[in-house]
Amino acid sequence: MKVKTLIILLATHLLVGALGFAAGIYTLPILIAPPAPTKSEITTMSSQAEYFAEFKKDLEDSDAFHWGEGKVAIGSEFITLMGKLAPGPDYKLYLSPKFVETEADFKRLKTDMALVNDVKTFENFSVTVPPGIDPAKYNTVIVWCETFAEFITSAQYR
Repeated sequence: MKVKTLIILLATHLLVGALGFAAGIYTLPILIAPPAPTKSEITTMSSQAEYFAEFKKDLEDSDAFHWGEGKVAIGSEFITLMGKLAPGPDYKLYLSPKFVETEADFKRLKTDMALVNDVKTFENFSVTVPPGIDPAKYNTVIVWCETFAEFITSAQYR
């Protein structure tokens, strides 16, 4: 086998392997996600909310792979989303005292934020607010990908 043929085969196999790995990272969270809460469950939980906001796709650091859209309801017991998030691994929900729409701002302000809980579904979600976290002390809800340090979306509610 010629060296040129060997190099081409090696390069193409590495490329296919890398594409397969990337596709796996993207699809695995979708495959292992628990069932999303129904619209009626979200409506019931959000009826107790004190604040409302909206995730929008057009934020500064949102892009084709990192976005959220829909109505967010923030209460003392639950934070819910009636909408969609771009699928991804290891999403966390944070509350921030300042509006954030970039990774740099998130990293700069992270020590002032409260980590609420994990987000495990990508169409509608319900996240339990742990005792000791008061949403009234914050004004922005943020979805962040912890594994890849990626900003997903945010919404200012006060």
